Amino acid sequence: MTWLITGGAGYIGAHVARAMAAAGEPVLALDDLSAGVRARLPRDIPLVQGSSLDGDLLKRILTEHSVTGVVHLAARKQVGESVAEPTRYYQENVGGLATLLDAVAQAGVRRFVLSSSAAVYGNPDADLITEDTPCAPMSPYGETKLAGEWLVRAAGRAHGIATVCLRYFNVAGAASPELADTGVFNVVPMVFDRLTRGEAPRIFGDDYPTPDGTCVRDYIHVADLADAHLAAARHLAADGAEGDLTVNIGRGEGVSVRELVTLIGEVTGDRRPALVEPRRPGDAPRAVASAGLAAEALGWRARRGLREMVESAWQGWLLHRGG
Repeated sequence: MTWLITGGAGYIGAHVARAMAAAGEPVLALDDLSAGVRARLPRDIPLVQGSSLDGDLLKRILTEHSVTGVVHLAARKQVGESVAEPTRYYQENVGGLATLLDAVAQAGVRRFVLSSSAAVYGNPDADLITEDTPCAPMSPYGETKLAGEWLVRAAGRAHGIATVCLRYFNVAGAASPELADTGVFNVVPMVFDRLTRGEAPRIFGDDYPTPDGTCVRDYIHVADLADAHLAAARHLAADGAEGDLTVNIGRGEGVSVRELVTLIGEVTGDRRPALVEPRRPGDAPRAVASAGLAAEALGWRARRGLREMVESAWQGWLLHRGG
């Protein structure tokens, strides 16, 4: 089998490409390099620069490289940006997926893994979020991920494509420093950024109905997430694989924002007290995955803990930011 990985030079995509290649799966990366970095991929993984909105390019790639499966990660993913630019998010996240699925169907590709998100759930009132928890996304980003799942399942039924949708929770860490996330959009790099500038980390709200009053989240190491994509690909490659599967990817363990900030202080050696600010609109008090189905259906479980996520992310921050 040959797997096309869209967004393959991105933070998550490069981890997935490397994990699959290391496991002996032939892979090919597609990335427009708007957020991806070519240097994240080793030379033995081919990279085609282009967009999932380019149908002619996709058809050519799928045919010329005899692609038999696709892992689709290329998408815009910032919640705030999606609120400001909803049409752009729908065009790229849903339109790009539709263009890709058209090319996949025409090329006779029969295996498809979609990068989805826990953002599809919105703000559920649940101790553990299962795959059956009702979806009520609270941002255009989350809406595009849910619409993407619908589209993947519909295309799968129409064209005989076996599909897996991976709904992953909060991603952190790096398999090696050079692969670390270079953006400042998620909580771990946001705290690093504040500390590097000599400022106190911020906590948005400490009056939630949680043990310490701060939001509780489920964090997953990006290397574990990459292994989950490999498990999904191999599930689809097994003899007789058919139908569709949707699974949560998380550790099933909740960590409060205050606990996370305290751990970051220990790892970085900068233990200055956090500054508590008002709640942000839309933040759920608790969002923790039920991870049982991933273990049952894919044979996958997270192996890395929160300290390893923070330590590896910090090493990557120091490499890229020169701290």
